[in-house]
Amino acid sequence: MTMVADDIQNLEGRHVLQTYRRQPIALVRGQGVRLFDSEGREYIDLLSGIGVSALGYGHEGLTRAITEQAQTLLHTSNLFYHPLQGQLAARLTNLSGLERAFFCNSGTEANEACLKFARRYWHTLGEARPEIIALEESFHGRTMGALSVTSDEHYRTPFEPLMPGVKWISASKPQAVLDAVTNKTAAIILEPIQGEGGVRPLTPAFAAAVNEASQRTGALIIADEVQSGCGRTGYPFYSAVIGLKPHLMALGKALGAGVPVGAALVSSEVATKIMAGDHGTTYGGNLLACRAALCLIDELIGGGLLSHVGRIGQHFDRKLQELKAKHACITDVRGAGVMRGIELDRDAAAIVPAGLKRGVIVNRTAENVIRLLPPFVITEAELDEGLARLDQALGDITA
Repeated sequence: MTMVADDIQNLEGRHVLQTYRRQPIALVRGQGVRLFDSEGREYIDLLSGIGVSALGYGHEGLTRAITEQAQTLLHTSNLFYHPLQGQLAARLTNLSGLERAFFCNSGTEANEACLKFARRYWHTLGEARPEIIALEESFHGRTMGALSVTSDEHYRTPFEPLMPGVKWISASKPQAVLDAVTNKTAAIILEPIQGEGGVRPLTPAFAAAVNEASQRTGALIIADEVQSGCGRTGYPFYSAVIGLKPHLMALGKALGAGVPVGAALVSSEVATKIMAGDHGTTYGGNLLACRAALCLIDELIGGGLLSHVGRIGQHFDRKLQELKAKHACITDVRGAGVMRGIELDRDAAAIVPAGLKRGVIVNRTAENVIRLLPPFVITEAELDEGLARLDQALGDITA
């Protein structure tokens, strides 16, 4: 049934819990990197569902894979084997160097699993390690454990008391890691590129300090690659780029290219301390999710998409530098691959509706940062067109 935007919004207003501040459009169709709303308007998508729709919309390979799987078998539960979990685990462990995978439904769930596994590791060894080190400007999710290591008080305060024992440090001070991590530290959790915190890449110097602190004390390293992983930066995982050596890694977002799936990757050292029944999930690792994730990895590695993201990333950087030179309100541009942030000298909230009016979808994060997470498949011409529309929107809000 076709519904207009007002009908859709009114129906939601009566029946859907109001936890989101949605933009006043209803998206109903997509093709490539373009989305279309219920009124027929077209948008270039530079957000990809907050970093999820890596293959864009209507991708033939993904459509074929999930259609075939839906016709065969969607779900069995984790009480039984099926042929796809092992295949996906093998691909992810080969790419990451971490030997085991636990599948769940989202990046938040993956972070939750990593925190539990870190605690379980030290419990098995018989050591009391109550502390978790987390970074200022971090975001790891909204479940109680993941929220406990998310720094923004706006997210945290209404749900306190949260998990105790979290110690906060600045990502700009490598020495802070060495000072904070002790023999009471279970794990250090960090995003190689802080996404919600403003698209801020960690430095190799900071990663080196984390590695050193871990080696000195035995504290585990949890890399939250939910946003930066699975090829978004032009590399399988950004941890390797900065020299970080994690024991656990959380994945989500782009992994399923639109189908919900998350994964916690775990080193063999940690895996030997996890026992049957320590964690579980009803839907995690079902056949549909695994099939979608395998399709993404096939495109990244066999289909040349990873190299494409690297090339597009270089073009992206050049175009953003041009945009910065044109607009005095832009104070910084940063990121890697197709994960970029544009920092403004003011609140960036107005850019989202201004962008919609110009036909481009972007996001505002960390108050004053425009976050850009386009589909991996975007071409130079499509990126140029999207940034030209963003250029117009920037002109609109600064006129």
